[in-house]
Amino acid sequence: MSHFTHMKTRFQNLFYLEKALNRLNIVHKQEEKNINNSTSELYNVNLIIPQSNGYDIEFAWNGQEYELVADLSFWEQPYPVESFIDKVAQQYAGEVIIGESQKTGFQPIKYQQNADGSNTLILERWNNEKVIQNVSV
Repeated sequence: MSHFTHMKTRFQNLFYLEKALNRLNIVHKQEEKNINNSTSELYNVNLIIPQSNGYDIEFAWNGQEYELVADLSFWEQPYPVESFIDKVAQQYAGEVIIGESQKTGFQPIKYQQNADGSNTLILERWNNEKVIQNVSV
């Protein structure tokens, strides 16, 4: 009998979550789930990470965030679930920083994964042919 674990995350934006999974080369697909209520039909979009054993991993919207749903007895990823979430969270944070900073005119000029597992992200914003801010995170 399978036992699904629901793990809380801080992933609230589907777009940035998908970009983070892409950056990590994690194959995934979108799945729409219909939610019927009395006034209208709504749907959530969840992300499914297929596994060869048929016990897929899901990032499911719970109304506040995308929580990780998986049967940990059948976990097939190359690292433990806690490390998996940490890696996704690190990439997610980078994608949020890039996406939100672009709304104020910044452009990423360097995004690099370092040997120690950290990331280097350098953003800059130009005004009249001069760099007015260069931010490294």
